Amino acid sequence: MNLLTIAIRSIKQRLLSSSLTMISMALGVGLVVSVLAIFGIVQKSFNANATLGYNLVIGAKGGKLQLVLNSVYYLSEPIENIPYEYYLEFQNQEVREKEYSGSYSYKAVQQQQAARMTMLATGLGLAAPAATITALATDLALEEQVAPLYPWTREGKYSAFTDFTIPLCLGDYVGPYRVVGTTPDMFSLLNYGAAGDKPYTMREGGRNLEHFHSENGFFEAVVGAVVADDRGIKVGDTINPSHGGAEGDEHETQFIVVGILENTGTPNDRAVFINMEGFYRMSDHAKPLENEDDIFGTNQVAHKITDAEYVLPVEKREVTSMLVRMDPLYSIGIENQVNEGNVAQAVFPITEIRRLLDYFVSPVQTLLLVLTVLICFMSGVSILVSIYNSMSDRRSEIAVLRALGARRKTVYNIVLLESMVLSMVGGLMGILGGHGLIAAFSGMIEEQTGVQISFFDLAPPLPIPVPLLGDISSEFLVIPGLILLAILVGFIPATSAYKTDVARSLGK
Repeated sequence: MNLLTIAIRSIKQRLLSSSLTMISMALGVGLVVSVLAIFGIVQKSFNANATLGYNLVIGAKGGKLQLVLNSVYYLSEPIENIPYEYYLEFQNQEVREKEYSGSYSYKAVQQQQAARMTMLATGLGLAAPAATITALATDLALEEQVAPLYPWTREGKYSAFTDFTIPLCLGDYVGPYRVVGTTPDMFSLLNYGAAGDKPYTMREGGRNLEHFHSENGFFEAVVGAVVADDRGIKVGDTINPSHGGAEGDEHETQFIVVGILENTGTPNDRAVFINMEGFYRMSDHAKPLENEDDIFGTNQVAHKITDAEYVLPVEKREVTSMLVRMDPLYSIGIENQVNEGNVAQAVFPITEIRRLLDYFVSPVQTLLLVLTVLICFMSGVSILVSIYNSMSDRRSEIAVLRALGARRKTVYNIVLLESMVLSMVGGLMGILGGHGLIAAFSGMIEEQTGVQISFFDLAPPLPIPVPLLGDISSEFLVIPGLILLAILVGFIPATSAYKTDVARSLGK
């Protein structure tokens, strides 16, 4: 019979006290594993999703962290909106001219130019030739001076430094999930993944939304995987966003679901993306202007407008924020320049998330980890007390072992093995229980943070590589920690067993 078998039989003889001791150890280890895994995985996910193909978020002035949480993770409420003209400062001249072509200022300039040409043409037959030539020259010179001032005749202020800019319009919901008004660039230009090299793909039968579709007009939607699974949405279904919140009134405007994202593990899984043009055409979404009638007509429902050439006036557009990618060489300078203005603020999302994790999340994680480790030590002490208290009842048993030829060292090792078995079994129960706890609260974690976590997810590696082991999950360090703890708490009762007087114990 080997020593381990003897230790296990000794534990079975005191099954109730041994079970309670292992349960106390399991509770401590379960809490340690839960803290390590939940905080670690959430932290890793926040870091990985802080930049999904862009390096700047630009929005209204206010809280920087709120802007990032709102625009990247869809967790907070929008601060304010910024003018659409500011978004166009990141676009080239061709895009700007197209966007401004439906603006009131553009139409006003065209009317002024037409009226001026009419007056000049009318005056040709009435004025002397010299006066006519002078008037034409003066008009052309004035036009050359004024033309560069028109916003549609120039490049955007930041366009030369910008790879792309994706606008976001927020404020509506589908159930508890955020609705994001954006452009098809959201899924054609952006990638995801740790290396940012995974393109977004749609489930079978789906596609990306289009700027204008011959059948659906401006009213197409792409739904995140979590939203689709939770609400049973399929390609071809229609959705009606709710205004201002999950309990808000539904808009009359319907959007056709043309695509469902494959699961990406990003916050985009928990959002509904609609065509930005359709977003503006919902009731109360276009910016109201003074002394202006409803651009859609008093009784006309917005979704009936299907003219691909119709351009909503720039003056009636706003965006909540923008996702911008530009060369890092210029991004710091552009950030400073934007922040020095009085219209918007620019934020590096990865910086704000790291600041959040370093200043708020990590201290809480450390505090909880210290408390749970202390619980494990208390459980270790309970092992010590349990074995030590049993020594008085086991002295005759130990004396018999010694009388049969067992050496002091053998008895010492049996007690240590007993301590290690109690600690290891309790620890394994705790690891399984901790992951069970994670699985039980995974829904709440995902709802609050947008981070998906399952039973089989392990805690991330420690910041410092472990010698000989490299980057391994911090959970795997729990096992050697338990062995060390078992040796420490088993030392006292093992020493007591080691010093047992055989003659006196047998005499009793």
